[in-house]
Amino acid sequence: MELTVTRVTPKAASNTEKPENGIKGLKHWRHDLVAGMIVSLVSVPLSLGIAIASGAPPICGLISAIIAGLVFPLLGGAYCTISGPAAGLAPAIMACIMVLGKGNMEQGYTLVLGVITMAGCLQLLLSHLKAARFSAMFPVIAVEAMLASIGLMIIAKQIPALVGHKGHEHEFFGLMAEAPSNLMQSNATVLFIGVVCLLILFTFPKLLAKTKLRMIPPQLIAVTVGAVLGQVMNIDPKFLINIPADPLKHGIVMPNFVGLFSDPSMWWTIAGCVLTLTLIDGFESLATIMAVDRIDPFHRKSNPDRTLFAMGMSNICSSLAGGLTIIPGGIKSTTNILSGGKTLWANFYNAAFLICYLLIAREYINMIPLAALAAVLIHIGYKLCEPKKWFYAASVGKEQLFLFASTIAVTLYTDLLWGLIYGMAAKLILAWVYSLSSTLERHHGHSPVTARTLWVEFVKLFRNPVAMHDTQDGEHKIRFNGPVVCFNALHVQKELDKIPAGCRKVTLIFAPSVGLVDHTSASNILAFQAECHRLGKLEVEISGLELLRMHSKDASCMRHAHSNGWQHRRHA
Repeated sequence: MELTVTRVTPKAASNTEKPENGIKGLKHWRHDLVAGMIVSLVSVPLSLGIAIASGAPPICGLISAIIAGLVFPLLGGAYCTISGPAAGLAPAIMACIMVLGKGNMEQGYTLVLGVITMAGCLQLLLSHLKAARFSAMFPVIAVEAMLASIGLMIIAKQIPALVGHKGHEHEFFGLMAEAPSNLMQSNATVLFIGVVCLLILFTFPKLLAKTKLRMIPPQLIAVTVGAVLGQVMNIDPKFLINIPADPLKHGIVMPNFVGLFSDPSMWWTIAGCVLTLTLIDGFESLATIMAVDRIDPFHRKSNPDRTLFAMGMSNICSSLAGGLTIIPGGIKSTTNILSGGKTLWANFYNAAFLICYLLIAREYINMIPLAALAAVLIHIGYKLCEPKKWFYAASVGKEQLFLFASTIAVTLYTDLLWGLIYGMAAKLILAWVYSLSSTLERHHGHSPVTARTLWVEFVKLFRNPVAMHDTQDGEHKIRFNGPVVCFNALHVQKELDKIPAGCRKVTLIFAPSVGLVDHTSASNILAFQAECHRLGKLEVEISGLELLRMHSKDASCMRHAHSNGWQHRRHA
């Protein structure tokens, strides 16, 4: 997964014309062509590595990136996002291939192509139903945990390629237990190349940060150095990429729909695979475009439902041509912005350059050691689960750290889908308990805990917490009177969308009856306030939130009512 996006500070005046996609965007072809060329140099190692990590032939990664570049610019609802195969989905695809193929990777891959096609069709349906808005209901910390789990799985699965010794395990804990023996039996040349590439990926971004060479992607440097070392050290060809001279000689690999539905006992497994890929692909796509929007120098806003539709079409086209799942990529999108890309045509030029590489540079691609690609993926995995993710979870409250750690544990023991379900369920129970506790404390514990009380508090978590909204003299007031949590975030967003265009000030009032504001909602509200302040068109004042008990010093932490705070708020 490439969700983590480095914050950049490109120069763009607020009054500058905002580039548009489509025919109008072609006038920026010079910028997009250069950016597309630079992005293509990053796409090669990433696409090849993701394909291998997914248990698919390397060529499949390039096919996916090419199709994404040809389809997404014509349909996408984003502006400077580069789409392609997803590192975050590699563990899920590998698991699907193993379970559907019953150990036969080649057979499993043709079956997974059918699953990807169905996942794409489901995404089209979800985009038609405007389902992208429901992503607001996912708890922030559970999503971060899912991404960290993906990072850990990517690292574990790439250790054998990094050391040059293939083990027998496929699950996370088995791979980690097997890692010491793999290291003891490693190929010295392969390990040396892998370690050098890792050092480059972890040190060069800081070393080159203040030089003109910062524009060169570290992934490209690592892979180039790895290829040179491989040739100098005469590495065994079995440790190199192998793209055949005519990759399409035997035709394009097509989804095996007949085999997919021939065994009724596998239908539930197939349904689980489709749901897993749809949810992860869809959510990562939406999360990535939002992250990329934050660093877009022109501050353009992507269309989530349109992006979901584009991803669905891209997945269908990719799978029918033997390619992998497709999502917007954080690393490539950041590279695009840093390189001056202005529209989605940069994605198209990226695909055009990849086609050229396949036609005239296949021999050079085949010089890339698998260990170098493993290093690139391990670096991506580390960025998803690095220590600062854990420190952040701890900084917003002990309960958030518990949710983060336990969701990771469940995900690694089971799979991504069950991990996400657990994270949602655990967050729901936690919010339910705190909401009930706040209600009881507000009544000084005199109210008995009955089945009806439990049910009422549970339903509150999904109801619209806004009791009043009114506009007078250019000021729009929104009054909350119930728990404000991720599960009713859609209602809150609708209320914010109703703010009249002519307003100069918005006041968000948290009444004494608000017993809980969770971390996700606090983050969203503070982000809304910061965005309005940045635009300078709307003043946002928040009243009553400061009287709720904070669970940490972080402004976005969970807050719940307590008796003293409630007394202050009642008399305010």
